[in-house]
Amino acid sequence: MLDAGANFASSPSRVLIHCLDPVMICEKIAYTNINDIVDIQDAIQNTITGLKGIGGLQTRGKYREGYPKSQYIR
Repeated sequence: MLDAGANFASSPSRVLIHCLDPVMICEKIAYTNINDIVDIQDAIQNTITGLKGIGGLQTRGKYREGYPKSQYIR
């Protein structure tokens, strides 16, 4: 998967991963500012399966802030 262009791939050690592991990786990337690089070890540490279940490459976050803030969002 990494050769095909993915930044993170499941089960580099061929173990059964927890179904929430990819969700936790996506959450970490989604809530990291676009100017920051996601810390791979921190992202993998927050998964249930850990290093045997998820592997990855450096990637930038996707979170962007806009200005002015919408009057409809509190």
